[in-house]
Amino acid sequence: MALPTLSSHWPGRIRPLERQLVRQREQEARRLQQWKIHSQYFKEQQVRSSKQAHWSSRESYKQSMSAFRRERLQEERRRSVEERRERLRNMLQEENTQLEDELRASARDRRATIRQQQEKTEDLRSAREERRKKLAQELLKEHWKKNNPELRKVSVRDLYSIQVTSRCCEYDDVITYLGTEAYVCVCVVQMESELHKDYVVSQWPVQQQHKKQAEEQDAQDRLRFENEYERSRREALERMKEEEERRKEKEKERVEFLRQQMEELKVRDEESRRLQQEEDALLSKRLEVEQLEEDRRRAEESRKKSEFGRLLSRQYRAQLKRRAQQVQEELEADRRILAALMEGKEEERRVESARRERAVADVAWMKKVLEEQLQLEREREAEFDLLYREEAQRVWDQREAQWERERRARERLMHEVLSVRQEQLHERMEEKRRAREECERRRAELLQQLEEEEEEKRQQREEQEQQRTTRMLDINAQVEQRRRKLWEDQQRLEQEEEELREGLRLEEEELRLETERMTRRGYEERSVYKPFPFLSSRLKKNLEGASISVGLLKREWSSSLFLFESLNMASISCGLHQTLEFHYLRFCFHLSI
Repeated sequence: MALPTLSSHWPGRIRPLERQLVRQREQEARRLQQWKIHSQYFKEQQVRSSKQAHWSSRESYKQSMSAFRRERLQEERRRSVEERRERLRNMLQEENTQLEDELRASARDRRATIRQQQEKTEDLRSAREERRKKLAQELLKEHWKKNNPELRKVSVRDLYSIQVTSRCCEYDDVITYLGTEAYVCVCVVQMESELHKDYVVSQWPVQQQHKKQAEEQDAQDRLRFENEYERSRREALERMKEEEERRKEKEKERVEFLRQQMEELKVRDEESRRLQQEEDALLSKRLEVEQLEEDRRRAEESRKKSEFGRLLSRQYRAQLKRRAQQVQEELEADRRILAALMEGKEEERRVESARRERAVADVAWMKKVLEEQLQLEREREAEFDLLYREEAQRVWDQREAQWERERRARERLMHEVLSVRQEQLHERMEEKRRAREECERRRAELLQQLEEEEEEKRQQREEQEQQRTTRMLDINAQVEQRRRKLWEDQQRLEQEEEELREGLRLEEEELRLETERMTRRGYEERSVYKPFPFLSSRLKKNLEGASISVGLLKREWSSSLFLFESLNMASISCGLHQTLEFHYLRFCFHLSI
């Protein structure tokens, strides 16, 4: 294409061209400065978005959770160290207590000799008591031999048959005086023995009744003890049942609470994933906006380059067409950007606030203005073919100024729209980040609560198991104690019955042996003890009057004392001691005469 021909007005147009060049250079400098500012802003936003993306990434989440786990492990180690310190402190306290006990024991060793002496004294006292018991048993045995009815019968029968009957047969003078008295005494003794026997026989039902009452009382006590034991056992079972029901109710409530916490944890996880997805979507939209701004910047750079070429070519018509096409392309690019923003706005319209609606209205208005300008530029492009060169120069200058004003207005409006969009995205990302952090914090709290609940549940299970074990041990101990007590009572009753049977058998055996011995001894006393024949021989010699000395009387007294002792032993339980003593004194008096 040929270059335009220079006119005569060229020197007068040089100065405006220079001013225009200066103005263009200043505009280029301002655009360069603004581009640097925007570039710095985009770099900062890119760094911030990269950091936020890194912080919201899965790796950052894993690092945070690993740090949280490490902190928990450190806390557990610290707790275990504290527990070990507490155990060591308890062990040290136990050792100190043991040492104090040993010191007290060593102090008590000084009292061991005194205790040993006391034990020796107790042993001596117990030995003395044993000797006394043996002596008392011997005395009781003698008393039994004296008071036993069978032995009394045997002794009285032997005494009567040996000491009275035979001697009365040999000595008529003694029988004349003592026969009646001895017979009366023996009859009285037999009567008293029969009365004692009747008394014992009559008291036997009373003793049986007392024994039966004692057995009934023991049975009642045993039944009362069994009833009390059964009642306490039922009460313990009721308490255990109530505790089990309460425990089941608490367990049910705890399970419901844990289920709610798990549901809440699931909801929190879903919300966290949703927030993460929304944050990723916002980040992608932000990147799209940044990409659109980058496209506009590149378009601006290409426009600047084309302006430099236009200053060289000065082909106004072609330049006007190219400029119009360039403006149309810029308007079309801005319209596409706004259309993309409108599409994003349509998707977010149901969750946007009033400010976002105003921003959508602004974008719609800006789109409408751009479409009107695009239509106007198309009309202007159609008018360029009818213009002359001078008029084209004038129109070029006018249109260049108008385009500059419009471009600045568009730049300002686009900058406002994009800045508002950036602020909205930034605010939404901050909100999503805070919501996600809150969700993660709540999730961590829920996890901690679940762990605490699990730990508390485990401790409660251990305590319940320990209480159940202790209770079972107590019940087993009580049952074992009751069984042992019943066994001991049964053994004691069997032992008492066995001792009673053995005592009766020994008593019968001893009674039989004593009867045989007394019978045998009575038969021997016929040839050994003969006080009456000795006394009769003294009487046959006429007693030698007054020549009987005191020693002879003492010997006669000692010889005749056997009869008195025998009668006294037979009648000591019958209350005839005074009667026999009276008759014995009368007998001695007659002997002395």
